[in-house]
Amino acid sequence: MSPVLAHMPATPAATPQTAIVQKSKPAPHGWSVYVVRSGDTVRDIALRYGTTNAVIVSRNHLSHGGNRLRIGQRLQVPRTAAMARATAAKAKAAHTRAVKARAAAIRRSTYVVRSGDTLGGIASKRGVRLASLLKANHLRLTSMIHVGQRLRVPGGRVVSAPVRRAAAHGATRAYRVRSGDTLGVIAQRTGTPLSSLLAMNRLSMRSIIHPGQVLRIKGKVVRHTRAATRAAAVTTTRRAYTVRSGDTLSAIAVRFGTTQAAIAKASRLRSVNSLQVGQRLSIPVRRSSSTARFSSNTFEGRTYASSIVRAAAKNRAYLRSHAVPSRTRTKQMVIATARRHGVDPRLALAVGWQESGWNQSQVSVANAIGVMQVIPSSGVWASDMVGRRLNLLNTQDNITAGVVILRSLTRSAKTLDQAIGGYYQGLYSVQKHGMYADTKRYVASVKAHRARM
Repeated sequence: MSPVLAHMPATPAATPQTAIVQKSKPAPHGWSVYVVRSGDTVRDIALRYGTTNAVIVSRNHLSHGGNRLRIGQRLQVPRTAAMARATAAKAKAAHTRAVKARAAAIRRSTYVVRSGDTLGGIASKRGVRLASLLKANHLRLTSMIHVGQRLRVPGGRVVSAPVRRAAAHGATRAYRVRSGDTLGVIAQRTGTPLSSLLAMNRLSMRSIIHPGQVLRIKGKVVRHTRAATRAAAVTTTRRAYTVRSGDTLSAIAVRFGTTQAAIAKASRLRSVNSLQVGQRLSIPVRRSSSTARFSSNTFEGRTYASSIVRAAAKNRAYLRSHAVPSRTRTKQMVIATARRHGVDPRLALAVGWQESGWNQSQVSVANAIGVMQVIPSSGVWASDMVGRRLNLLNTQDNITAGVVILRSLTRSAKTLDQAIGGYYQGLYSVQKHGMYADTKRYVASVKAHRARM
């Protein structure tokens, strides 16, 4: 060994090694915090986290080479690759949850209408008040919605079926429909807001109820006293009517604000399809002691707001003061319109005959207008389907509205009977509850007309 090397101190030889460690990147995955426990040493901690004593001492500014650690002392240590992967996985999971939460919020705030949906059913499904849903979308109870339409759902949430059932049974009670009941009468009798009654039972203003049907209500049945009964007494008078060419029982019922069943019973008809020209019918007309300008706002088991009855009266007066096409001309228009929109002309003719006898002047108490007896909200739906605004007081537009609605029903229904019943009862109600007795009669009558066309 040379004299120079022999006298060279040993410590400087380690200096370059120390410098190399300090210049390297000791924490490629970042830093974490370690809390010192009993028995810990800097060497043990360094081995556990895959680093060196010098890195831990330097990072934490430890004096005495880190030989005086205290229990509970917090040290910064390099994250291991496994820790980095776990942190990344947690971050990814949190991001996924956030994305799903945003998507769920979007789904809750909007709803795309599907076949068979009703406004009441959507409100119940999303856990919102029907009135709020209507207000958010600038709709009314009588508004028609169509498949694919996007609705705003204010503060909505998806409510599962078991929760809906539990909520319904916990907050409401059952009411069994009796003969003569209407939705408006039940709402008034039980102290339940009509909008709530519709929402709780997934009904609309066009829904038909029948005796024996069980509805959910919020209030109690109010028992009327004899005095109250006398005050609201309703008397029924009979009016004679002679059947004319083109008359149908349904059209006559609409004209006098009564029902086919009531006329059939009063006139002792064996069949609703057996009318003959010159035949005399007895028409029961209901009059109340509190009758106002509009004597009736109830038709086929449904009660309509005074505003609807007034609109119907206005439209009826307008049509009766204006010339409308003859039945022969109307028939030609129905055939041409049905062919243009890909609908069976015989079906369109049969529905038009059943609804009005091909008479554009007909307007029901529910404000069902013209040849095809289309209500204004359905007219809006039909307008959307044809891409222009339809005027239901115009005979051609009225026929177009009825035909495109028939087209939609025949495409959505499983059978022709369902489509015909859907025009009268509503397709969702037919598919959900089946056809009611009057709907079955309606379908049979339309099919009989179709066979003769």
